[in-house]
Parts: sequence; structure tokens; C-alpha cells
Amino acid sequence: MSSYKTLPTPGDTAWFTHDRFGMFIHFGLYAMPARHEWVKNYEEIPEDHYDLYFKHFNPDLYDPKEWARQAKAAGMKYVVMTTKHHEGFCLFDSKYTDYKSTNTLCGKDLIREYVDAFRAEGLHIGFYYSLIDWHHPEFPIDPLHPRRDDPDAYEQSKGRDIKKYAQYMRDQVTELLTNYGKIDILWFDFSYDDMTGEKWKATDLIKMVRHYQPDVIIDNRLDGAGEHPLIYSGDFASPEQIIPPKGVCDVNGEPIPWELCATMNNHWGYCNFDHQYKTPEMLVRKLVECVSKGGNMILNVGPDAKGNIPRESVEILREVGKWMSKNKESIYGCGISNFEKPDWGRYTQKDNVIYAHVYETPL
Repeated sequence: MSSYKTLPTPGDTAWFTHDRFGMFIHFGLYAMPARHEWVKNYEEIPEDHYDLYFKHFNPDLYDPKEWARQAKAAGMKYVVMTTKHHEGFCLFDSKYTDYKSTNTLCGKDLIREYVDAFRAEGLHIGFYYSLIDWHHPEFPIDPLHPRRDDPDAYEQSKGRDIKKYAQYMRDQVTELLTNYGKIDILWFDFSYDDMTGEKWKATDLIKMVRHYQPDVIIDNRLDGAGEHPLIYSGDFASPEQIIPPKGVCDVNGEPIPWELCATMNNHWGYCNFDHQYKTPEMLVRKLVECVSKGGNMILNVGPDAKGNIPRESVEILREVGKWMSKNKESIYGCGISNFEKPDWGRYTQKDNVIYAHVYETPL
């Protein structure tokens, strides 16, 4: 029998460490300028200019049922979608803001349709929610804010109250946890500098989350990667675009649940000039590597402004799905092997069964 195990967490990670493979979906107003999800920050776009995207947002080809079919065919077992990214725009019908999809030409609660579509295909449902909000009037104008170089911004920021923003955040998360049925993953993003932990009123936030959804699993980005676990340290680690050499362990060296979040090209949100896509073969090998180290992989798609997943991404999903249809037994329910990594590939293991992933002919 395999000696592999992970430490228990407050949330229910049993299905998570079994399913191993998921889909990330980054979608928002940033799909319209088509220069990735940080475009407002990188180009320091003023609010009145960025508001043009809000006025014209209308993804008339948005078809989460098709997305769900593609995810399931690729062998993915769970999904996480952006409900609100750093730009502050909400894809759900929140009563705490007018900056939402139901107030655009689209006129829909896009999260409602997403949840219904993916749940119908039997996938676990996850919500991404940005801790950052460059639109909210109480969010501080700090060095990461699009208005950081605005000469009037510092004076205006003096009157802003992060506590009021933290309450707004708790109110919206409550909506997400009470209006859409059982939620399996809550993905917060992200802490930085002094914007971490209790700056977000993280203890109150987590207590509220556990009250409404006791089994939901939460990532670790409320915590500023502190050494010792806190109530808001989360149920799993979330390394981005990098696979840890030995997986992820706690301070005592015991393995914990973790998940690589990775893009297919070099951006999360839709970027019309980024065609540097990873090959299906590479992505399959990275999935295998994650599993062989006791981890998951969640692979991102960034739909365009019309609501289409890019052609390249669709083709990658199809090819990965072909491999998964034949080899999923070596992924689902598998983890670290009792044997060291061989020179020619990797092992994954489920109970006393070892799966040899042979990448090249042994010498």
C-alpha cells in the first residue's frame, strides 16, 4: 500500500486530491481591450476610459454549456471561474454594486449560467474572487493601483477606508455562497506587501465562509505566505506557473494539498497577440508531474470579448482529452509513489498500483 497521505484541513479536500485536474476561467471586461487581465494596471487606464468597456460589454456568444462539455471531454473534474477580478467588475448580480454584468448590454448573471452549465456536467464548482478592487471607492490607491501616478490620487486616497471595503467584500462573498447552491472551491487572489491577513478582515471572512459552506475548500492567498498556519491560511497551496521541486509540505515536512495554476499561453485573460501556446504533450507531462508530487493542476482558458474560448485552447483541450480518455486511471486518485523518480519519466501511484509514465526509452 502507498504511504502517501495529506494532512486533514477544515474543508473537504477528499474529492480535490482525487480529481487532480481542473479548468480555470478568466473572464471580465479586460477581454475587450484583449491585452490581458492586468491591462488597466499596466497601462494606468483612467476610470472614464475603462468605463467604455463596461458600456459596450456584450458577450453574445457566451455559451458555458459548451465550455462545460469541453472541460469534461478534456478529463477535467472541477472548474473555477472569476466572479470578480482586480478591475472590480462583477459577473454576478450583486446588490452591493452597479458595476456588474446585469447592468451591461449583456444583461445576464453570467455566474448563474456558468454554475448551472458546469453542475449539469457533474463538475465541482469553484469561484475566484479578487481581494483587490481598482474600481471600489474605498480601496486604497497604493503602488499597485492604476492611479498610482495620478498627482491627485494620494490626497484622494487619504479619505478611503479599507474597513468599508472589507465589509463590501464580505457582503459579496456572502452572496456568492448563499445564492448558487453548494460551492466546492473558493479561490481568493491575492495578498501583497501589507495588504494581507487582517487587512482583509480575514478571520471574520473565513468564519463567515465556514458558516455558510462548511465543506468548501479555500486557497492560501488571504495569508501572506506566513510560516505558521492561521485560520485563514487555507486548505491548499496555490503555486502559480511553477511546480515545486518536491511538492508542497507544511513546516513539519508533512505533505499538504496543493494545486498548480497554469496558463496555456502566457496570460490569464484574453490576449489577442499571445500565440505562444504550450503543447498538449507538455501540459500532459506537467499534469503527471503534479500528480507524482501529490498535487493538482488547474489549467486556464481566457475567453474573448464575444465569449469564445480561443481556437488554440480548444484544440489543446481536445488533445489533452484524447490522452486522458486512455490514461485517466493513472491520474484520478493517484499521488506520490513509494519509488523514486526514474530517469525515463515519472511514477504515479494509487494504493498498491504503480503507473509508469515513460517519456523516453531507458538507456
